[in-house]
Amino acid sequence: MLLAQLGIVPERVVSPDIDETPLRDELPRPYAERMARAKAAAVTLPGQYVLAGDTVVAAGRRILPKADTEPQARACLALLSGRRHRVLTGIALVTPDGRVLDRLSESIVTFNRLTQAEQDAYIATGEWQGKAGGYAINGMAAGFIRFLSGSYSGVVGLPLFETAQLLRGCGWPLP
Repeated sequence: MLLAQLGIVPERVVSPDIDETPLRDELPRPYAERMARAKAAAVTLPGQYVLAGDTVVAAGRRILPKADTEPQARACLALLSGRRHRVLTGIALVTPDGRVLDRLSESIVTFNRLTQAEQDAYIATGEWQGKAGGYAINGMAAGFIRFLSGSYSGVVGLPLFETAQLLRGCGWPLP
């Protein structure tokens, strides 16, 4: 959906099966960059472009999980409630000639203080499942966002400005 905003329809979408466990003492920025490169490297399509990305929600030096369970999602929402956090999205592009180029988008997001009823209602939607930090800004959680500085599309999961710059730099004909 985001790539369509750039006039791109992917030939295929692949979800590489890689270990996404942060390394011991790994900080959010290097983690996002490493994950994007690892995902790009895990997909082999000789002679074609491969675009990969990874979005990380960070509270200070802490990397929040991609919430898979309700308790994880609740813990993320409680931690983010009323405070500022960073969303880092690393992207990696493998060109047809095998070069690997990467960029990082960093955004600052501030949540409103969430009541227990707001948290319960959001959990009931299920849209938190598999989302970094336990929320999707392009869903009902948009109503929690008091402040955003940076890339909205990066918080959604693919920073379009940085993606377009990488593609243009490689000669991809964007409109």
